[in-house]
Amino acid sequence: MIQTQNLVKPDILGASASGICLVHCAATPFLFMTKACSVAGCAHAPVWWQAIDYLFLGVSFLAIFYATRNSSKKWVRMALWASWVVLLGGILNETFEAGLFFESFVYIPAAAIVALHLYNQKYCHCRDETACTT
Repeated sequence: MIQTQNLVKPDILGASASGICLVHCAATPFLFMTKACSVAGCAHAPVWWQAIDYLFLGVSFLAIFYATRNSSKKWVRMALWASWVVLLGGILNETFEAGLFFESFVYIPAAAIVALHLYNQKYCHCRDETACTT
């Protein structure tokens, strides 16, 4: 089995991906409003731009999966997964225009994932996976 800790630190990857996701979400309205609403109008972002949301979700899923394997605090593991599920719900809400949450709602779980990954990186590391079973 390949040691992922030696290749990439999942907390750094997760915090970076979620931070870039925050920038992506914040930039969306400005990029498409300043384009002057060309021929197609400005009601929706292009599909390729929305697909980036799911790329970030995939990267953050993997980062959380590997980060929680070596986290010593159960509440951090649970909070990371809960934040990811809420972020998924927010992105699905935007994609399908369900109207359950306001559009900027995704900033909350994305910021929580960044903060939790940084906290986990600093305070919650186990030496090996067997020490993290509590």
